[in-house]
Amino acid sequence: MNPKYKRILLKVSGEALAGDKKTGLNFDIITEICKSIKKCMDAGVQVAVVVGGGNFWRGRSSGAMDRTRADHIGMIATAMNALALADVLESLGCVVRVQTAITMQQVAEPYIRNKAVNHLNKGRVVIFGCGTGNPFFSTDTAAALRSAEIEADIFMKATMVDGVYDKDPHKFDDARRYDTLTFSQILNDNLGVMDSTAATMCRDTNMTMLVFDLSRPDNIYDAVMGENVGTIVSVN
Repeated sequence: MNPKYKRILLKVSGEALAGDKKTGLNFDIITEICKSIKKCMDAGVQVAVVVGGGNFWRGRSSGAMDRTRADHIGMIATAMNALALADVLESLGCVVRVQTAITMQQVAEPYIRNKAVNHLNKGRVVIFGCGTGNPFFSTDTAAALRSAEIEADIFMKATMVDGVYDKDPHKFDDARRYDTLTFSQILNDNLGVMDSTAATMCRDTNMTMLVFDLSRPDNIYDAVMGENVGTIVSVN
């Protein structure tokens, strides 16, 4: 069975790396996620990852702190998560490069688009840290941007629910899950699966996105192989 996609951009939230702890790093969970990424690599798929930082810090919850400084702290949190993912992937036998949008050359490469693509073509996992490098932009927006820049076949947004719903399935028993959706619907109906900047960027760059449940890490591999594991969001 051949993979459906040749190159993917996987967005992993910081919370997913914490597991039930809700904060910090749960290496049992991270290992399972990385095992699924390695299965994709072994199938010949090129994998890039954007990681969030919510398991350590959320800029929008920082109270009276200056928003720009709070977002810079969040970017550093994503770099910590990127290094943790890299360490586990390397222990599984993957070759990994971490690139950050803020220069920290003692621990990671600076983000250079052509260099990232070269790494992918050589069979290396590329992990992007520090979001876009700018305050006021989410890591979802960073993932949408990097997906377009590296010309990913799909932007895979890993969440803790099995797709996009018309309302919060944790609060409403009658919430309805979408099998397919457009970015315009996300924007017009305020569905909340991602911020409006990220949704607009995906729409404007003609990106396809899959929203799926990471509580079962093998969904990463199953999605790459073409199985129906979530909600497909597209331009049309």
